[in-house]
Amino acid sequence: MQLFLPACLALSLGAGAFAQTVTVFAASSLTDVFTEVAAAFEGVTAGVEVVLNFASSSILSAQLLQGAPADLFASADEVQLERVAAAGLVAAEPRVFALNLLTVITPEGSDLADPVDLERPGTLVVLAAPEVPVGRYARELLIALEGSYGLGFAERVLSNLASEEPNARQTAAKVALGEADAAIVYRTDTTGLAGVRELPLPPGTSPVARYPIAPLNSGRSPKQATSFTDFLLSAQGQAILARHGFLAP
Repeated sequence: MQLFLPACLALSLGAGAFAQTVTVFAASSLTDVFTEVAAAFEGVTAGVEVVLNFASSSILSAQLLQGAPADLFASADEVQLERVAAAGLVAAEPRVFALNLLTVITPEGSDLADPVDLERPGTLVVLAAPEVPVGRYARELLIALEGSYGLGFAERVLSNLASEEPNARQTAAKVALGEADAAIVYRTDTTGLAGVRELPLPPGTSPVARYPIAPLNSGRSPKQATSFTDFLLSAQGQAILARHGFLAP
């Protein structure tokens, strides 16, 4: 398994570069888990190398719409994959392989104790940009929380917005680095993230993030793409996802 590399660099890698490859464009929130999934898949699939390209789903869909070739697109929501499908770039029906939930994080030692504290004047709140799946989900969560904290809660929190980040991981990193008082991220973003703690959400308020994957017409390894997807949905693949905090579809 290797990360996404330009073709000129791949040619310099020697004989290993000539292994049959399956190129996967994957949401940044999948970075750790797909790195492990890819290594496990290569371990049971002789002569196949997985090339991973991670970015926000909105950036990946834009790259695909601009003609970037890939075998698979694993998105953090169905909206971005539907954009690609609407352009005729998807070769088969998408399959949802994982679910995720949102959480509010704050630095350890913060005096924020409850999500309602996000509306406190002067609180530095960081969200992903609204076109990014986790940013859209975060805003849906704020609206859902109005049932607990009153009408206008979402607007009051957004008035404290200090920055909008390009993906889920960078949003979480802002809090881990002490550059923000709070952020709304995926629960899986907190796995192994030091220096943060979660604020408990009222039950049933978190949107459910659905992660679909689909093969692409631009892919050069359709059989390997199907095999990778099957592995992802297998007991072994689902066990890896579960260890990283993802829920079964």
